[in-house]
Amino acid sequence: MPDPTPTPREEREKPKDKSSSLVLLLQIVISLLIFGAIVWKVGPLSKALQETTTVKHAKFVPAEKGTWRFIVSGDSRNCGDIVMPALAAQGIEKYQPEFYWHLGDLRAIYKIDEDMAGAAQKNGQHLSCDSYQKNAWQDFIDHQIVPFGTTRFYLGVGNHEVIPPKTITEYSSTFQDWLLTPRLLMRGQERQDIASAKSGACQKIASRPYLTATPYYHWIRSEVDFIYLDNSSGVFSNDQLDWFDCVLERAHDNDVIKTVVVGMHEALPSSRASDHAMCDDAIKDPAQRKESCDSGKHVYDALVDFHKTKKVYVLASHSHFYMKGIFDNQPEANRLEGWIVGTAGAVRYPLPKGTSPGPDAILDRYGYLVGTVQNGTIEFKFQQVAESDVPQDVQRQYPRNLISWCFAQNSHNANPESEETTNRCSTIPASASVVPPTNKGRSKTQTQ
Repeated sequence: MPDPTPTPREEREKPKDKSSSLVLLLQIVISLLIFGAIVWKVGPLSKALQETTTVKHAKFVPAEKGTWRFIVSGDSRNCGDIVMPALAAQGIEKYQPEFYWHLGDLRAIYKIDEDMAGAAQKNGQHLSCDSYQKNAWQDFIDHQIVPFGTTRFYLGVGNHEVIPPKTITEYSSTFQDWLLTPRLLMRGQERQDIASAKSGACQKIASRPYLTATPYYHWIRSEVDFIYLDNSSGVFSNDQLDWFDCVLERAHDNDVIKTVVVGMHEALPSSRASDHAMCDDAIKDPAQRKESCDSGKHVYDALVDFHKTKKVYVLASHSHFYMKGIFDNQPEANRLEGWIVGTAGAVRYPLPKGTSPGPDAILDRYGYLVGTVQNGTIEFKFQQVAESDVPQDVQRQYPRNLISWCFAQNSHNANPESEETTNRCSTIPASASVVPPTNKGRSKTQTQ
């Protein structure tokens, strides 16, 4: 029978095993305490980080019965690749619009847009002028149209689309899919109506090819006729004026149409923002300035006459601020309802001289105009877009400081040299009018 008395070796190992168990238990307790402390400290930090990077989701605003909505803005150069996706995300989620309408100036062209330069920098690259100008319009499609998904996108032309080396021919070719959309919507009945019209204006355009990607167009949605006019060169051509007169005459004779909404890039002459619009002093050539003044007045007078029987609303951008009542300086009998909404990402401009900031004149903000239509009457409201509206996948494409710069510093009011942060690539034509009049002499309340 084996002896139950422990050997000397067993006597030595027994207390050692007990000590090891105690040490192991103590290590586990300490580890749990440390882990708890880390969780306790990191928890609030994690929550704070999450709060700073989480995109603010817009709350859907149901449309009233019998109404429908659309959204519109223009001038998305400089920071448009950051602002336009925010505009699309907020606008679609909040209002579920029938369409978005862009009023021109897609990319700067004469200089490298800050958003494209920042994206290249984030990828460790340098964006040359040659590469920039070759890819600028495709970049606009990829980063500013694509975010709207299935929401229809109507595209307008602005003066930056004709800054060399770009031309109106290249613009029409590059964006033909979007320019043909309204003509495809209208081609059935419209071609017959034009052919049978007896007016001189309609007869002049009856023989023209219909399905062409012209930068002026119109389409009808319900009881509203939407018309886009091309004044990218500062004038309306005679061919375009014939077309416009024909469209307006047909809208007048169509009992279904109650309203026309006319969009363009530069505002018509003699508005409250006329120092940066058609017929402004930036047009140095006397003959060209006269053509700008005369053709702009032709459109304005035609709309005043149309307004005697049906509703008229006029939308423009070009000046990079929001302003309501731009024709309130006109006599009441000749006054049209008009807005400027150049707030889709471009460097922000001062308000016109003599205009103080307020609900109807807003500077240093990005956003869009929401149009709510009911029986032909349209109620317009400006909707601001903030840095917190920028989608997270967009935030990851750019240096963090660039996104903040776009919202805080991309402004002549905050920084007069804000347009000189990237390389210039081409000479600006004298008639291009890419910057607003000087801000000298403005009061502090006007420039803040």
